[in-house]
Amino acid sequence: MLQEKYINPFTDFGFKRLFGQEPSKAILMDFLNELLREQEGEIKSMTYLKNEHLGSGEMDRKAIFDLYCENERGEKFIVELQKTKQNFFKDRALYFSTFPIQEQAKKGTDWNYELKAVYTIAILDFVFDEDKGQNKYRYDVKLTDIETQKVFYHKLTFTYLAMPNFNKNLSELETRFDKWLYVIKNLPKLDERPKELKGKIFDAFFETAEVAKMTRKELMSYEDSLKYYRDLHNSLDTAKGEGIEEGIEIGEKRKAIETAKNGLAMNLTVEQVAELTGLTIEEIKNITL
Repeated sequence: MLQEKYINPFTDFGFKRLFGQEPSKAILMDFLNELLREQEGEIKSMTYLKNEHLGSGEMDRKAIFDLYCENERGEKFIVELQKTKQNFFKDRALYFSTFPIQEQAKKGTDWNYELKAVYTIAILDFVFDEDKGQNKYRYDVKLTDIETQKVFYHKLTFTYLAMPNFNKNLSELETRFDKWLYVIKNLPKLDERPKELKGKIFDAFFETAEVAKMTRKELMSYEDSLKYYRDLHNSLDTAKGEGIEEGIEIGEKRKAIETAKNGLAMNLTVEQVAELTGLTIEEIKNITL
């Protein structure tokens, strides 16, 4: 029996229930408006798009986004949840951003290459290694001229939210964006809705998040998703305790393989080892213990 009153947004089921279904569209729009208002302006409408791209190559067919949306101006939004550190995570984010770019090509006409803006938003349940010990929790990345420090190209944006570094308590929440980050990070720990989180959107958010409001089928799906999340984090904690974390350094494939062997020996699933090491499932299947 689940003890928490509200679902965990860092599970696949929880994230998509809160932000990725048709009744939750207003919730997603409010979050994105608070996140991107300064550079994007007001998003007035949004459409969920098919989140799996079937390209010509094997890698293309693996490009699956957590959420993929388009606003009324035709601008694209990839919204992803990343539960653990992954080798080449930034490379992966850049690679995925190319799909909304490529699909804008107009075939059979004289296309002038004008593009709509593409935004990649990643909610991270980890901190970048290079920024450990700092309090930085938001990264806004664009193509920028090194000498002038001015944005060279405005239509490609990456926003990363390192949630472990967001440490404001309820009394310190100054903006609506602060409130969004607080509730995303702390939702499963809450026994009741804080009085600081008022308004129609938060009404809908907390109602959607209530475990008691789920059907039996939804509850079973959530429990499976929660178990995977907990198993993954328990595996990471075990790996850290045994010194395996050293095997997850970027670019050190040999160490990643040794980490994978240890994970497999601990009876982790192939998917869990992939999350732990950054190796592909195919690479892991080819490893001999």
